[in-house]
Amino acid sequence: MSAFVAQTRAEMYMTLRRGETLLLTVGIPVLFLVFFSTVHVVPTPTAKAVNFFVPGILALAVMSTAMVSLGIATGFERGYGVLKRLGATPLGRPRLLGAKIATIVAVEVLQAGVLVAIGYLLGFKPGGHGSGTSVVSSIAVMLLATVAFAGVGLAMAGRLKAEGNLAAANGLYLVLLLLGGMVVPVSKLPSGLASVAKLLPADALAAGLHAALGSGASVPTLSWVVLAVWAVAAPTAAALSFRWE
Repeated sequence: MSAFVAQTRAEMYMTLRRGETLLLTVGIPVLFLVFFSTVHVVPTPTAKAVNFFVPGILALAVMSTAMVSLGIATGFERGYGVLKRLGATPLGRPRLLGAKIATIVAVEVLQAGVLVAIGYLLGFKPGGHGSGTSVVSSIAVMLLATVAFAGVGLAMAGRLKAEGNLAAANGLYLVLLLLGGMVVPVSKLPSGLASVAKLLPADALAAGLHAALGSGASVPTLSWVVLAVWAVAAPTAAALSFRWE
């Protein structure tokens, strides 16, 4: 257990000292939340823009951390031979992956705390007055999405060269940002594109958080199904295709 704790501390230290990681996981989500909530450039289905953007930007933060940050960092560690060396130490591969997962969860807790606090300052009022059921549903949806996005990020990191993985992760991030209902409501997309978007984990996560936190309603069944499928398929694909060197 001490090796796992030590590696988790090391992962947290490396994550928090990388300026580009902090920009991606905290800076950009906060900037988007403040900008879109105060400058009404995107029509939203809610009376107050902030009530739409808090759940949406929370979804963006999960995707940024679990897919982009994890995927890019792992890709470069693999390219530099770090993963191969750590996997051969007494730490072992399972505890190495466990430390990375623990770090992701810790960063997401930090993100959620910061974004929700800023949201309240901007006038955010969760649907159902933030009931226990809404909070539990939101956490469950975010955990499923974390597994799904981490699987996608690791699948790319385990097959592509570091530079190619960097480009692919950022490109996919932009695509899912635009199609995921995070800053642009899916209802504003062309019908064909909207149908495709609803099968992606980004929209499933955003729709789930919009329901649980935005309106206080139950998470749509489609969101649970899509996230569950991606949470199984993506990590499985990553495990089968991942190359440690």
